[in-house]
Order: sequence, then C-alpha cells, then structure tokens
Amino acid sequence: MTDWESLNQNVVACTRCPRLCAYVREVAAKRKPAFADWDYWGRPVPNFGDPQARLLIVGLAPAAHGGNRTGRMFTGDRSGDWLYRALHKAGFANQAASTDRADGLRLIDCAITAACHCAPPENKPTPEELANCSQWLIETFDRVPARVFIALGQIAWRSVVVEARRRGWYLGTGPKFAHAATVPLSDGRWLIGSYHPSQQNTFTGRLTEPMFDRVFRQARELLD
Repeated sequence: MTDWESLNQNVVACTRCPRLCAYVREVAAKRKPAFADWDYWGRPVPNFGDPQARLLIVGLAPAAHGGNRTGRMFTGDRSGDWLYRALHKAGFANQAASTDRADGLRLIDCAITAACHCAPPENKPTPEELANCSQWLIETFDRVPARVFIALGQIAWRSVVVEARRRGWYLGTGPKFAHAATVPLSDGRWLIGSYHPSQQNTFTGRLTEPMFDRVFRQARELLD
C-alpha cells in the first residue's frame, strides 16, 4: 500500500467529529428522492487524484448528496460539473464528466482535497471540526509535491494560508482572499484564490465560467 492509499484509508476511517459522523450517516439513510436507488457513501470522503501532482485544489467539504453520496470529491453535484469542466479544459483531467467513482475520470498532474472531509449540515463545519480535520490537510501537504494551490472559497483559503505559515512558506500578513488573487509562496510555490463553484455563486453570476477558467489557466501558466 502506498502512503497516498494509507492516508485515504485513514481519512475514511476517521471518527473525530461526532456531529459530522452522525449527519453523513443520517443523510445516507434518508437519501434524496432523486437518488433513492443509490447506496450512499456516508463516510468521510478521501482525497482524489494524482499523488505526484503539482496542482493541489483545496475545497470546503463534500456535498451531502454529491461527494457524500458518491464517495469522491466534487462528484455527482453541480459544483463538480463546474470544476471538472474547467479542469478538463485546462488539461488537468481526461474528461469533463464526473458522475460516480467508476466513470473513468482521471486527474492529470492534479489532486483534490478539502478543509473538511465530511459533509457538514448547511455546508458549515465548526471551527473545532475544521481543526480536527486539519491533520489530514497536513498529511496531504506532506505527500503531494504541489507547486500551485487553488483554494475554493474563503475557508479553504484560510486553511492553506495557515498551513503555508506553519511550513514557513508564507511569512507576511494577510493575504486577503479574492477571486483570482495570486500569492507567491516560498521556493516557487503559488496560492491562487477562487470563488467556490457552489450554486449560490454560479446561479447568481458571482462566478462565471470565464472567471473560473481564468483561475485554472493561471495555474497552468505558473506550472509551465
């Protein structure tokens, strides 16, 4: 077993947050009518992608009827539709579709993790739950030799900044989150911010496809 596989197994087995463990099981048991025939994952969702990736994407948390249903990051919901379309367009994924763990999707030089690996009620993990999950982010940073980090939303941004400071990669004040904000870290690393591709942002036009594509085009340019 590789270190990446071992990390993912430990993530899936995690029971540090009783509220989240109870919630993901409850959602899996009740299901959504549209997915009544699904056998929900109902556990912490592991990392996904290439463990040797130079691009690491950090999201907030799995969706209750997306990743918590399918068992894969950003899979089975509209946020995933946006993310994998953009990744495919930028050459970081072999296809744009992401429906289930057996759909053939493969990431190229890219990995995806989250600040919180369990779907939280109302998409709002508590500070204590984020602190509990930070160990998995630390171990992901240990294993993935990323040069560019894309943080989807403010919580992911803060999680990456905290870890960058802990590692001595960033010593300044701030930096302030903004869409397409690009922050140099030490040794040629970069942090890029993006609005999260949630329906709240995409349905209102706060995040458009050209805006989202810009972030991944910038990541590609920095890596190339």
